[in-house]
Amino acid sequence: MKRVAVLQSNYIPWKGYFDIIHDVDEFIFYDEVQFTKNDWRNRNQILTPQGKIWLSVPVGSNEKRLILDVDIKDSKWQQKHFQTFEMAYHKAPFWKKYESFFRYVYMERTWNYLYELNRFLIKHISTDFLHICTKFSDSRDYSTHGVKHEKLLSLVQASGADIYVSGPAAKDYIIVEDYEKAGIELMWKDYAGYPEYPQRGEAFTHQVSILDLLFNVGENAPNYIWGWRECQ
Repeated sequence: MKRVAVLQSNYIPWKGYFDIIHDVDEFIFYDEVQFTKNDWRNRNQILTPQGKIWLSVPVGSNEKRLILDVDIKDSKWQQKHFQTFEMAYHKAPFWKKYESFFRYVYMERTWNYLYELNRFLIKHISTDFLHICTKFSDSRDYSTHGVKHEKLLSLVQASGADIYVSGPAAKDYIIVEDYEKAGIELMWKDYAGYPEYPQRGEAFTHQVSILDLLFNVGENAPNYIWGWRECQ
């Protein structure tokens, strides 16, 4: 039984994003859809001694373009983001473990397109730091048809999925009956129950980038994303 998930690439996503990746056999990046401003595509939150702050990749607010077409016009923001990570986490137990990777991403590379940056970070965090073995692919690798719900369903079908794992937000537009007719089991991801981990802020929060978990618990990160379920 092949499990598939389809999501847009997000900027240094929270742990739930990686939980879905771990759940499936194939994770399909679906960036040939409209870019939305003030969304997770180009921004996320980290935790600092002063509380949560937003970090955004400057890409403008034009929504009349696909995520694939969102370009990054300058690299000045990269040093700022890295220095913000360093300020927030240099005293965290595992800052040194991951510092060289993020220094490379932000201080030694130049990114022309948002989706390239997002996918690079997601893939490397998944495979190198969380040891996830899921296959990554691009929606453009498959022949699809239609728009919106129909196009997504045709993509899931083309991938050969028996089970489609979706985030709960998709309940607003997915037509469950169409998946049933196609013989595809639809599973809704449940983000409830994540255990707290040692965090440097005064009040614990789950709603931050995966970076917070990595810098605080290192190799134990998977235990706080999916490993805890195995102990229930």
